[in-house]
Amino acid sequence: MEIGSDNHELAKTTPLMLPNQLEPDNPLWRFALSFWQQTGVQDNCLALQEQGWSVTRILCAGWLAVHGHRYSGDEDDTLKAWRKRVTAALRSVRQALPKHHDACQSLRPDVASLELNAERIELALAWQTLMINNSETCDMHGRHALIQRNLEAAAPVTGLSRCTRPYLNSLARALAEFSKGEPLP
Repeated sequence: MEIGSDNHELAKTTPLMLPNQLEPDNPLWRFALSFWQQTGVQDNCLALQEQGWSVTRILCAGWLAVHGHRYSGDEDDTLKAWRKRVTAALRSVRQALPKHHDACQSLRPDVASLELNAERIELALAWQTLMINNSETCDMHGRHALIQRNLEAAAPVTGLSRCTRPYLNSLARALAEFSKGEPLP
């Protein structure tokens, strides 16, 4: 079924080439699930996402900080392509659906589930990159500084706006508390 010229362009899109060995149930995924449940984490991450941040990058930065490693912000091209072509596309579809329209009530949760599965694959790709590019270990006495530095390295551009600082500070506090009170995944 062809409804417009946009569909013709989508038909030309080539499938992404993913690594044969992906590990969707990895320590980064388990950290993400647990950290996401902490008070304020979801709201702060989504607020940053609305300003162009990648939640995957934030989670990678946080996971590495909790384990005493620096986050460089380097990402594999496959990961970036997946985020843009799959995860963001599904998010866009979900956001485009009317929230209270009867015809979309069963569709919204299905698309949200697909988006979550895409995010899990995105985190698996990130995990693979993190395991290949072993990051620098840091002195854990400066853990708060490491957490802040890693979160800043997750920014979509260098230099932070004043409006992002409260979200980052809140996430930094949550990471500091998470690493103290929760068993590491």
